[in-house]
Parts: sequence; structure tokens; C-alpha cells
Amino acid sequence: MRSQLIRGHRVVEDEFAVVSLPEGADPASAPLPEGPVIVPLAVWSARREELLSREHAVGVQLSPTDVPSTLAEDLARLAVVAVHFPKFADGRGYSIAYQFRRRLGYRGELRAVGDVQRDQLYYLSRSGFDAFLIKEGHDAQAALASLHDFNATYQAAADGRLPRFRAAPPAREAAGG
Repeated sequence: MRSQLIRGHRVVEDEFAVVSLPEGADPASAPLPEGPVIVPLAVWSARREELLSREHAVGVQLSPTDVPSTLAEDLARLAVVAVHFPKFADGRGYSIAYQFRRRLGYRGELRAVGDVQRDQLYYLSRSGFDAFLIKEGHDAQAALASLHDFNATYQAAADGRLPRFRAAPPAREAAGG
């Protein structure tokens, strides 16, 4: 059974197989399953041409220490960029998402994976993520509602919504008799 994924404000089945690379394993010899696949950056770097020649969609997963610009010239060819959150409190992935959307202009699926929980989704979406693989054991359907927890923004973000202080003031009714 595949993991449940929030994409397009719906819970859907994830069609991508995720390749993990055990500590010390050779990225050049990691087994690649058939079908759409998401590989670690090390595997992508070692097998880029092979992965690009596959008939199925390919994505790359970054760790919090990976540099987003490493993928700059390949972004148009990637179906998914996944960013791993090793811990709930690790905020480096928010900056990575912002870099992909604002600095690198990535328009494809930007997916948050790892220790991703309901309380983060609204803020993850503001920083540029549009897909979320909810941590195992948590209810993806319940987490979906959190994308609508707030209706006002107070800071600029990658989602393009204006913060309150930049929005046009409400029109005042004309005083009259």
C-alpha cells in the first residue's frame, strides 16, 4: 500500500516509489523500481542520465543540508522535488521551499516529507509546498483541514498572498446626512 498524500487540497494515493539510500551505500548501485520514482540527491547526481531516460516520472528528495541550486538546471525535467523534515522542529525545509519557488522559479510539485504533521501544513504551504506526505500514524484527512486554519497573513511568503500591512485599507463609507 502506498502512502497517503495531500495534493491539490485532497488526500490522494501517492503513485511515486521512494528510493532510500542506506548509510554508506553506493548511490550508483541503488536499486530503482519500475514506475514513477523519487530518489535521494546522491542517487540523482550519480545516475542523472539514466534517470532522465526513464519513461516514468522522476523526482528528487533533498535533505535539510542539501543545496537547492544543485538542481537548478534540471528543475524543468523533475516531476517532484521532495524536501525531508527529519524532525518536526527542523525549519530548514521552509527556507529550501522558498528558494525553489522564489529564487529558482520551480513550478512543479514541491513535497514536504518526513516528520510532517497537521500543525505545519498552513505554514508549509505559505513557504511554497503544495504537497504533503503526512507522518505515518497521523490522519491525512484530518490534517487537510489545517490548510484553512487561518485567513489572515502577517508576513510575506512564497505563496504571494499580501500580508495585512501591505493590503489596501478597507474603503470607508462617506459621512453624510
